[in-house]
Amino acid sequence: MDPQHPGQQQPIRVVFALLDGSLVLDWAGPAEALRIANQFLRERGQPERFVVEFAGPDPVAVSSVGVQLSGLAPLPTQWDGPAWVVLVGQPGRTINVEGNTSRQLIHWLRGQRFVPGQLELLTICAGSLLAAHAGVLTGRRATTHHHHLQELRDTDARCDVVANRVFVLDPPIYSSAGVTTGIDLVLHRIGEVCGEALAAQVAQTMVVAQRRGPHDPELSPFLAYRNHLHAALHRVQDAVSEMPQHDWNVPRMAEVAHTSPRHLTRLFVEHAGVAPLAYLRRLRLASAQLALQAGASVTRAAEMSGFGSDTQLRRAWRQFGLDGSPSAAAPSARAQV
Repeated sequence: MDPQHPGQQQPIRVVFALLDGSLVLDWAGPAEALRIANQFLRERGQPERFVVEFAGPDPVAVSSVGVQLSGLAPLPTQWDGPAWVVLVGQPGRTINVEGNTSRQLIHWLRGQRFVPGQLELLTICAGSLLAAHAGVLTGRRATTHHHHLQELRDTDARCDVVANRVFVLDPPIYSSAGVTTGIDLVLHRIGEVCGEALAAQVAQTMVVAQRRGPHDPELSPFLAYRNHLHAALHRVQDAVSEMPQHDWNVPRMAEVAHTSPRHLTRLFVEHAGVAPLAYLRRLRLASAQLALQAGASVTRAAEMSGFGSDTQLRRAWRQFGLDGSPSAAAPSARAQV
């Protein structure tokens, strides 16, 4: 997928498969993240990337907090483009799969063919148990809520169960530890599809002060220095993160904030704990890293991220203490390893 040109991609169909007792936060938080991502894309004049649906074996389900959900669509029988199936948890120390609707959902899962970039599976909390009972996790790495780790091992001995992780990536299977970590996982996927800058905007809108990743406690560079609630400063950081390659300087940033350059510098230091140009270099470096990971040469990565030359990129690489060098991260270097 190309997060730089989302309009050229098919929308992703996201189907939340719900049963009686489905934990509300497991599906509502991720669904809100996807809605907000679509909202930002519309504001940019770009097509929405996510079509969210709620489905189940029955058209009516009672949620974990007693709210009745009606009008659930039937579980899909065909896929016409890229799609994600999202399985969520249920309350209780163990997951009862003997009910009729649980058996229907598991039977349906067994009939799906999960393929990276086509049909993918996201599990939140004990949703991984439903996947395990369907045999979908055999030979895969996955995680779940810490209360259900042993249950997951017992359900499928051939699943490599990973403990102490916020989420685990084993495409086309993506699993999270539960509750709020489902938001972390969906933010990560939004970043993969739409770019880290947009994922950071979604996180800030949801007041997710610190995004967590598969190697927690890593922090997205696009979210660093943003643990504050100053609206004008967020506007500047949004603008810079969306277009780090732009010819930014402090006066141009100040125009976005509708303040003076001197006052903007004070805002950055007071609220973000970093000077404006140091923040810009950090974002440009993160953009260059993403470009290198996507296969760009060092020269192209420097150009795409706003560095004036390879030398400037290498200087920033050393300044921020990154391992190795841009050349070592380039595809030609990896091919020789």
